[in-house]
Amino acid sequence: MRILHTMLRTGDLDRAIQFYTEILGMKLLRRRDYPEGKFTLAFLGYGAESDQSVIELTYNWGVDRYEMGTAYGHIALEVDDVYRATDEVKRRGGKILREAGPMNAGTTIISFIEDPDGYPIELIGAK
Repeated sequence: MRILHTMLRTGDLDRAIQFYTEILGMKLLRRRDYPEGKFTLAFLGYGAESDQSVIELTYNWGVDRYEMGTAYGHIALEVDDVYRATDEVKRRGGKILREAGPMNAGTTIISFIEDPDGYPIELIGAK
């Protein structure tokens, strides 16, 4: 077994795709409209779906906003240098929720950023 993807609902698919491709450097792997269901799916990631987990963005036509809820946590991305990656996200116009630094009660270097729909993304230093 393996994790295939994490699905996030978005109120503006083009804006979300722009964030994940231009701010986080993912590639748009595939996108498909489902007119009968009135939704569009877009899959993004750093590599092929055949051997990497990806993000599935779901846009339900006519819905421009979702409530975050209290159960959702975050997506975590491993990066070589959290300080540098956080600065690059900032340079590209991304929103920083927590600057890079040691995690609470630990030594692992992390930061948190936010996607356009308000989903937190944790950047974690490679070990």
